[in-house]
Amino acid sequence: MTFSQLEIIDPILKALDEQGYTNPTPIQEQAIPILLKGRDLLGCAQTGTGKTAAFAIPILQHLFLNRQSKKGNRKIKALIVTPTRELAIQINNSFKAYGKHTGLRSSVVFGGVKQHQQVNELRQGVDILVATPGRLLDLMQQGIISLANIQISVLDEADHMLDMGFVHDIKRIIAALPSRRQSLFFSATMPNEIVSLSRKILGNPEKITINPEKATADRVEQSLYYVIKKAKARLLIHLLNKGNYESVLVFSRTKYGSDKIVKILNKADYKAEAIHGNKSQSARQRALKNFKEGTTKVLVATDIAARGIDISELSLVVNYDLPSVAETYVHRIGRTGRASASGIAISFCQADERQYLKEIQKLIGQKIKVIAEHPFVDEKEEATEAPSRPPRQNRKRTTKKTGSGNNYRQGRKR
Repeated sequence: MTFSQLEIIDPILKALDEQGYTNPTPIQEQAIPILLKGRDLLGCAQTGTGKTAAFAIPILQHLFLNRQSKKGNRKIKALIVTPTRELAIQINNSFKAYGKHTGLRSSVVFGGVKQHQQVNELRQGVDILVATPGRLLDLMQQGIISLANIQISVLDEADHMLDMGFVHDIKRIIAALPSRRQSLFFSATMPNEIVSLSRKILGNPEKITINPEKATADRVEQSLYYVIKKAKARLLIHLLNKGNYESVLVFSRTKYGSDKIVKILNKADYKAEAIHGNKSQSARQRALKNFKEGTTKVLVATDIAARGIDISELSLVVNYDLPSVAETYVHRIGRTGRASASGIAISFCQADERQYLKEIQKLIGQKIKVIAEHPFVDEKEEATEAPSRPPRQNRKRTTKKTGSGNNYRQGRKR
């Protein structure tokens, strides 16, 4: 199927052609016809499946076909709420690209920077607003943003909204929206909290699930290294020296860990930068720009900060720390398996991450290939599932001396 077969109008088709888009991804093929009919949608899809275009194209088409001919101040008619600054910027850039020939205006607001420039752009009039929850509520309270004219609302990356503690902000935003509107709700996972939240937003929605687990995993060449924690940095440098990777995205569990990895890599003559919540917005954007342009070879990120990273040809993803949530692993490796592309993902696993590994392999339905021989393998970290100590019934009973002379008592099993 091609985009032209989805009844998309010429101005948008022209922009898609300029972007090199010819065939829709599965979520685009399923979602666009539903949304063009004005139906609500509940979508389970991860980043990297083409989700942004799946909702951006119908929104642009609806607003273009229903635009008012009279001149005057533009009112915000479509609202997209997303958890991170990076993802908000990416979505806004997509709207600008797909809507290049429509005459529609989009804008983005997010925290971490002064509001002056964002407010000036809003006052010039916009049709589509992409926002993070905190800054959106702040500008609403100041009377700068009104949601009274919203015709279409999108809640994107809903599971991460909840993970980041935005649930009360989201409820306040929903309460300010007009009751008559088209609503779209996207989440990579559907735990009970997400299902409950979706019911408060959607009426009787159409539902789409884009096999979020195996679809990405099957496209990515995955490998696993068992390694002790203190040897992870040396193993990372060894792999970078061994492979000829143009761009490498490394995932760390913590902000402190990200900065530490960067320092080690820089000492090893690898240009590396980190992005995480403690970095200023300008520093994060500069790091992303350097990474995309190839000035920085290695980008080290936490999961939340990595939302919105869109690199078309990412050479390698490294799970320096395995994530505690299995679905997060799929999101991470999907950074190097965008749309129909293939990729490479390497994971390090230390002793206390074995349970995370089991849950990941259960989710993706496959065993990750173990690289048993490498310079930093630890004899205690064998690439097997064998227990680290003998079963209870095979361990010997011992005796422990409790005092002088012949007073002994039999030791207890642990």
